[in-house]
Amino acid sequence: MTSPTPHSTDSLPSATTKVAARVAVRVDRVIDETDDVRVFHVSRIDGSAFDAYEPGAHIDVVLPDAPIRQYSLCGQPANQQELCFAVKREAQSRGGSRAIHERISVGSQIDISIPRNLFRLSAGTREHVLIAAGIGITPLLSMAHHLLTLPDTTFTLHYFIRSHSEAAFLALLATEPFAAHVVLHPGVTRDTLDDELSTIFAAAGPNAHAYTCGPGPFMERVVAVGERTHPADNLHLERFSAEPLPANADAPAAGAFDVVLAGSGQRVTVGPDSTIVEALAGIGIEIDTSCGEGICGTCIVDVVDGTPDHRDHCLSKAERAANKTICCCVSRATTAVITLDI
Repeated sequence: MTSPTPHSTDSLPSATTKVAARVAVRVDRVIDETDDVRVFHVSRIDGSAFDAYEPGAHIDVVLPDAPIRQYSLCGQPANQQELCFAVKREAQSRGGSRAIHERISVGSQIDISIPRNLFRLSAGTREHVLIAAGIGITPLLSMAHHLLTLPDTTFTLHYFIRSHSEAAFLALLATEPFAAHVVLHPGVTRDTLDDELSTIFAAAGPNAHAYTCGPGPFMERVVAVGERTHPADNLHLERFSAEPLPANADAPAAGAFDVVLAGSGQRVTVGPDSTIVEALAGIGIEIDTSCGEGICGTCIVDVVDGTPDHRDHCLSKAERAANKTICCCVSRATTAVITLDI
């Protein structure tokens, strides 16, 4: 979470849902990193500074008559005067990346959401391993910017690329202070990927945390190889788009269940063909939403009682196992009733 952050994903919000708060911005600079990757630098139209954000955050980009897209921020988190995000124009674009490439130029005024983050650096960790593929470099570049400012912290950014001509940000990464931390992996094939990843994890300390962003199959191999030597909770990923749920005969059916609101005691039934967001909208309760695919995390709320049937792509394994939160746009309940902290 298509090619973003970011990261990106095409989606159109339902008319019954509440879209996340927006900020009006102006495009100040547009840089072509490659033939297909364009970087946009934006500032607030009202001239004020952006709120601080953590590395790994992403934003919605909103254009009239075009799908809302989510893109990872790839600049320096400490720079609150501008935000920057990269967009790869996809050959199979459903309108999002194509519209941004064709309709946004220097001086354009657009709306974006405030940054939000489900892909954070682990607090207190001294060794970080960043593993990017393709346009997945964007959130990890923001992390690298931040890690360069931290004392007593080490990191390595491993960048898997098809070729140098197709890779964004190579000029920046080849200069100091980045160059000392960057390892390029050009032309790695599917057959040799596991061996390359094994070497990366073998060189990492046992307490290192790894972060990966790229195509789904690539991230799956990063996690699978990483779990051979490191705890699952030390492996973090950022998806571009929703992956199909695996077929599972034991998975609960998409039957009806009730949602109870802890604050008011209101109760509503979520039918087999409805979502929690839609059911709550039917009784006048609006939940902020954006992607509608369980990627961006905008609609996450706390669970007071009951057991979620997690169908999202943004919660970690530990968060799913804890069953304390639920992504309301796609997830359901395995219990007849689930109580939410609303």
